[in-house]
Amino acid sequence: MKFRILLLLLAVALLAVTGAQAVTPAAKPAQPVASQGVHVPILLYHRFGPTVADGMTIKTSVFEEHLKYLRDNGYTVIPLRKLVDYYLKKGPAPAPKSVVIVEDDAHKSVYSDMLPLAKKYNVPVTVFVYPSAISNAKYAMTWEQLKTLQKNGFDIQSHTFWHPNFRHDKKKMAPAEFEKSVQTQLKKSKAKLEEKLGTKVDLLAWPFGIYDDYLLKKAAEAGYVATFTIEAHHAGPGDVAMKLPRYLLINADQGKSFARIVEGTAPKRNVVY
Repeated sequence: MKFRILLLLLAVALLAVTGAQAVTPAAKPAQPVASQGVHVPILLYHRFGPTVADGMTIKTSVFEEHLKYLRDNGYTVIPLRKLVDYYLKKGPAPAPKSVVIVEDDAHKSVYSDMLPLAKKYNVPVTVFVYPSAISNAKYAMTWEQLKTLQKNGFDIQSHTFWHPNFRHDKKKMAPAEFEKSVQTQLKKSKAKLEEKLGTKVDLLAWPFGIYDDYLLKKAAEAGYVATFTIEAHHAGPGDVAMKLPRYLLINADQGKSFARIVEGTAPKRNVVY
């Protein structure tokens, strides 16, 4: 009897061990997009030159220092489109130490100063343009110069048609007039750039960084898939394509100051636009 009980206990133990071996470990669930740790600074420039002519001018030599720092410290400048595609779930998260470089306004110094350095350091740049100034204002580039930028890998996108202050316009215009003005700024810019440059225009930088829910809605209706502010923090897991932040750089952003911006450890500041 005791022998039969012992055999029975051995059989039960054997079955338990076999069953445990047959269980395959559960596969680790894929990390959700929001937890993958994307942490990308979008660096915004305006004008360049040998001296600091105004608050938005960065000395050309300082811009080159920025590019040298990024290169020498293992950063990779990626196309803005690559970051946008990530937020639209059309591409993977950018690699660690990715950086984006953009410019607003299409100032003529982009052609004379920024282009040669972008070529020298082999970095992609996106330029946000308001077409009313092109081949018209003395400070702006020409359409031919913009085409040259394109041939050298620059992406040309929208900065509205004539760079309005939507906050001021909303206060002084009747609702219907304001809506018409917004539609003109968003749609006419996109259409003009696509006509002149034969490019796909679906990214928008808000003039003065001004936006609200109404403007975001109108931008989406006009065909923009991503828009950009001047809120000074890295594009991260909590951001969305229609409100991506950018650092508005000034000439004082040199040395440790620039390094801290790129690292995401810079103190908050108010930059007068």
